[in-house]
Amino acid sequence: MERERYDDDDRLRVSDREREEVVELLGAAVAEGRLTLDEYTERAGAAHASVTRGELARLTTDLPAAPGRSLARPAASKPERLVAIFGDELRKGAWPAPEHIEARAVFGDCHLELHETQLRRQVTTIDAVAIFGSVTVVVPEGSDVRLTGTAVFGSRLSKLRGPVAPDAAVIEVRCRVIFGDVTVRPPRKRWR
Repeated sequence: MERERYDDDDRLRVSDREREEVVELLGAAVAEGRLTLDEYTERAGAAHASVTRGELARLTTDLPAAPGRSLARPAASKPERLVAIFGDELRKGAWPAPEHIEARAVFGDCHLELHETQLRRQVTTIDAVAIFGSVTVVVPEGSDVRLTGTAVFGSRLSKLRGPVAPDAAVIEVRCRVIFGDVTVRPPRKRWR
């Protein structure tokens, strides 16, 4: 009897980080409409229970960004990702914001504060996806915010008031909302 051959990578044990990367990929597939919420729940549970890379890889073989597949990416810098799946994700303080940010909330809350950051480019793009969750973007007073996209059984809302500063950087927020909300607002005033 001939011994079965296995790919060594198929038998290697996975790390928690690898499991989370697959769960993040599955969350993105839900946001893109590639998976239903039931499929996501089933696969995310299987991802957390996976022991080997082979088990983990089989959960994403029908998705375009599955591990092991190379996707042609533009030469632009890699976007910073904030993903809140059944939880919260927060980015605040004085941090060097990249030109492209992806914020995804699936049954969670993503909170992104830009009012203390240094915007490196004249245009900063935020792809905000909220499915049964919320994405809140806090921007400096006088920002030039361009809020676009769709909201199905949810909302996309700008709470900005007042004029745009003459040399303000552009913050483009592109939304996809299903049973959730994306809100752009100024920082809260502090009482002294």
